[in-house]
Amino acid sequence: MNNALEKFNRLVDALQELPTIGKKSATRLAYHMIMNDTFVGMRISHAIEDALGTLKKCSDCGGMSEDELCYICTDDGRDATLLCIVENAKDILLLEENGLFDGKYFVLDSLDEYSVRKLESLVDEGVNEILFALTPSIANDAVILYIEDKLSAYSVNFSKIAQGVPTGVSLENIDLLSLTRALEDRVRV
Repeated sequence: MNNALEKFNRLVDALQELPTIGKKSATRLAYHMIMNDTFVGMRISHAIEDALGTLKKCSDCGGMSEDELCYICTDDGRDATLLCIVENAKDILLLEENGLFDGKYFVLDSLDEYSVRKLESLVDEGVNEILFALTPSIANDAVILYIEDKLSAYSVNFSKIAQGVPTGVSLENIDLLSLTRALEDRVRV
């Protein structure tokens, strides 16, 4: 009997491979697409196929793009002197969605020589401030120090996103690193 639903089970298994989707959610989504609204299932299928066929990494920043260069890298209205280093292309989407940054981006996939040379070339092209928008951690603090060291010969300012206690969260629910940073980076009122 279970073999009769092999294709349904394969769909559920495929949906479970997505982040934050467990068996129950995958089953609900699959059931909805198959039994309640096949048009939604077809739209999703075509959107996935189209995205997989056209989206790629921007050759300059590493963000998502439909062309060789993304819309941010080709936008002359952006502040080319300000470079924001992020961990992945998804971070760019978040910052752009909220209109929080008007400079250029660089996705730091790895700390290999290619990435360092790429950063050096961007600094040579006029970047005078690098903003690190990395997840606060000891490992990322080491990454920041490494990049600062590699670019020490250049006249560039370094900054990183503020971190500390989020609004509306009690101190007992804050991790020690965030609480420590909040105390160290306190501001005068």
